[in-house]
Amino acid sequence: MTAKTIMVQGTSSGVGKSLVAMALCRHFKRKGFKTSPFKSQNMSLNSAVSVEGGEMARSQYIQAIAAGAAPSVKMNPILLKPETGGSQIILMGKVFDQVTAKDYMMSKKIKLFETSLASLNELIELNDVVVIEGAGSPAEINLKKKDIVNMKIAKAIKAPVILVVDIERGGAFAQIVGTMELLDDEEKELVIGYMFNKFVGDPSLLDDYPKRIAKRYGIEFLGTMPKLEHKIPEEDSMFSWHSQKKGDVNIDIVKLPHISNFDDFDVLRWNENVRFVENDLKGDLIIIPGTKETIEDLRWLKKRGIFERILEAKREGTTIMGICGGYQILGRTLKDVKSGKKEEGFGFLPVETTFNEEKKNTNVLKGIENLFGTTIEGYEIHQGITTYLEDVKPFSFVNSVNGEKISYEEGVITENVLGTYFHGLFKNVDFTENLLNSIRSKKGISSKPVKMWSLTDEINKFTDTFEKHVNIVFIERKMGI
Repeated sequence: MTAKTIMVQGTSSGVGKSLVAMALCRHFKRKGFKTSPFKSQNMSLNSAVSVEGGEMARSQYIQAIAAGAAPSVKMNPILLKPETGGSQIILMGKVFDQVTAKDYMMSKKIKLFETSLASLNELIELNDVVVIEGAGSPAEINLKKKDIVNMKIAKAIKAPVILVVDIERGGAFAQIVGTMELLDDEEKELVIGYMFNKFVGDPSLLDDYPKRIAKRYGIEFLGTMPKLEHKIPEEDSMFSWHSQKKGDVNIDIVKLPHISNFDDFDVLRWNENVRFVENDLKGDLIIIPGTKETIEDLRWLKKRGIFERILEAKREGTTIMGICGGYQILGRTLKDVKSGKKEEGFGFLPVETTFNEEKKNTNVLKGIENLFGTTIEGYEIHQGITTYLEDVKPFSFVNSVNGEKISYEEGVITENVLGTYFHGLFKNVDFTENLLNSIRSKKGISSKPVKMWSLTDEINKFTDTFEKHVNIVFIERKMGI
């Protein structure tokens, strides 16, 4: 079996490539094809745990769900996680190296290309269709010689390419013309068409100019995808939604410089008044989220005066919660074995954390949380070993890890402070509902249910619109389907 391929590239970052690739994955699954997503290299602090127990980008994880496939590190062999002075390289799900941006760009990435291409070829052999996502723009002429994620991938397997243009930004025609003009002849031959994304208004106002531009380059105008409100987690949407008040519980999430896995809070943001803030913390619930640079972000809290404000909030009885790196920060001491860095945390929780080279990735954790007694499910991605310094009331009793029966205590509850390594915690309806209603009770407000949604339904709704507005028949014909 050799899969048919299609590659989604964009005229810039943030044009919506990930969601277009996701819609294509769901479309081909609907047609009965065994489908897989692929992205050679992704840069993100939002990650998930693959079926192998490795770390992969959130976008390919969701695309795999859309494709009906088990999320695998083969779908995202290279993941870059930005950190102070450079990036951590996650290769095939595991920590591989720490590099500066220049070192990676000039040497490391080319050496990793063969690993990436091998993963892609394996997926091609195992599937009927592989939907490939690019990164940024293929027309960055200063970087093209070092490209391992856009046209170099397309050329290696002769994949047809569609270009996505964000029309909401303005200058849409210039985006597509500029991109095509900067591609070389071999690259232009791979482009089969382009589409406008995130359109608001009357498409007739575009007149016939989209087709004129397409004709100029011998490609197809594939259609205009309207801008949709949806609940599908996106890697680049962290601060795009927090300003609109949605509920009666005020939740402040500290906007750490190296914040990670901010999609932990999607359930909260669709139900309550959620803000990402750097100061002026005044929420009924204050959350310190996960971070890629725990000690550095703890020092940042102190420099910005946020540390003192959280101390004050705790004295006032505000509920304080730490997730992953935030949990570590709420403890007493944080120590990094490799660098020798040491920093005193809030001391709210009787724990200390020691960082070493080992990174913990757990696909599925199941247990019972100790605050309301509800069953919870989530996952872990973190560095650092956290140990109890005295008897504590654990946040949860974990009884299953990746389907295997394992029992241990996790996290801490003390007074009005909660700390846990559980990512995805708020997707557990009973826990979230109880937590928010306990805060309402303190405010003298009546209890309310938490509104949940189905990721599958959201993927289907987005794909329905995509199939209606984009010329999928033309794409299939060019793929040889």
